[in-house]
Amino acid sequence: MPAVLRELEERYGLVPADGLQLLSASSLLRRPFDPGWPVVLVPASQDAPAALAVPAAPTVPAAPAVPGSEKTDRIAVTFGREARVGGPASLLQHLYPADHPVRGIGGGSDTSVGALTDDALAAAAWLVPSLEGEQNAASPHGLPWLVARLRAPGGCPWDAEQTHQSLKKFVLEEAFEVYDALDGGSTPALAEELGDLLLQVVLHAHYAAEDGVFDLADVYRAVVTKIVRRHPHVFGDVRADDSAAVIRNWERVKADERAGAAANGSGETSSQEASHEMPAAFAGLSRSLPALHYAQEMQERAASLGYDWPDVEGVIDKLEEEAVELLNARDEAERREEFGDLLLVIVNLGRKLGLDAEAALRQASAKFARRFRTVERLAAEDGTQISMLGFEALDDLWERAKRSEHIHEGDA
Repeated sequence: MPAVLRELEERYGLVPADGLQLLSASSLLRRPFDPGWPVVLVPASQDAPAALAVPAAPTVPAAPAVPGSEKTDRIAVTFGREARVGGPASLLQHLYPADHPVRGIGGGSDTSVGALTDDALAAAAWLVPSLEGEQNAASPHGLPWLVARLRAPGGCPWDAEQTHQSLKKFVLEEAFEVYDALDGGSTPALAEELGDLLLQVVLHAHYAAEDGVFDLADVYRAVVTKIVRRHPHVFGDVRADDSAAVIRNWERVKADERAGAAANGSGETSSQEASHEMPAAFAGLSRSLPALHYAQEMQERAASLGYDWPDVEGVIDKLEEEAVELLNARDEAERREEFGDLLLVIVNLGRKLGLDAEAALRQASAKFARRFRTVERLAAEDGTQISMLGFEALDDLWERAKRSEHIHEGDA
């Protein structure tokens, strides 16, 4: 090992004090490392000097194997890189460009990341130079660097002008695009949309850092601390044998947090929430959420505190009651109020049935659009224009579209 360190200093000017990541090839899969710093890979038999020793990675109980699942054959990889199936060379080839140089140490020949093999990595010592700037795209530190670069003098004039307020709408837009991409499951499109949403998180953390209030490390700490606190059945001695118990524990912890915050005057509620007399049970619930999602979250919080219908039949009865009140409304203001009450009960019905009202309505809207597209096609095949047809003719086309859809579903 001293010979390796000497060669690194003499040939490349690298010394431990300047920052080196020293790992064995096999430990690449188990320990976090950043391509933005030089990585020195040594055969597992060589011990690292104390100054460069890397702490052992945290151990996490393995998830139960799923019979028939490809995941059962995967090698354990550092959290956040679990999709990499294969050995150390495969992981490096995912994080670095194929033509990125790899320097042989101790007389070995230089090569490139794309030409590496697991056997070659395990048999000799290597230096993988750092990726600089925008090249370090697969690192957790790459995106914060990029945002800082865009905001720095000589960066992007548009980015330099942005503020928390000017980017508010993009947070919602990117969240909705992620929501849409989730319908396709785990796809490259979802990865792209998650990246766009993550960019918004990093941007706002950077603006706060410029204001001297907090930075991205505080964002990490806040969410990790909160999630650990709200999972006492994982990180403490609380027992939860099913998801219903988990949810009860979660809401109980959140209620304790809100009560504690209210007691010391540092509650979660914003000035806007306070001005609208937001109850403590709904503290932190964003009014910018889509209306259906907002209503369902409100009702779930109320139900977690015991305010809930004992059965679905009670909600059905309430639905009928609200429908009658809507029909009997005397003016527009009363109709609007009663219609809102009816919607709220419908959302509650979905919650009692275990359904997400927002997702259900989106699915129904997509189905309506799909069938209406078929109606347009059928009308065109008949040589007619939709705008010239009456309701009965349109309804007949609609029924034809439904039958056509059922036939295709049967074929599938």
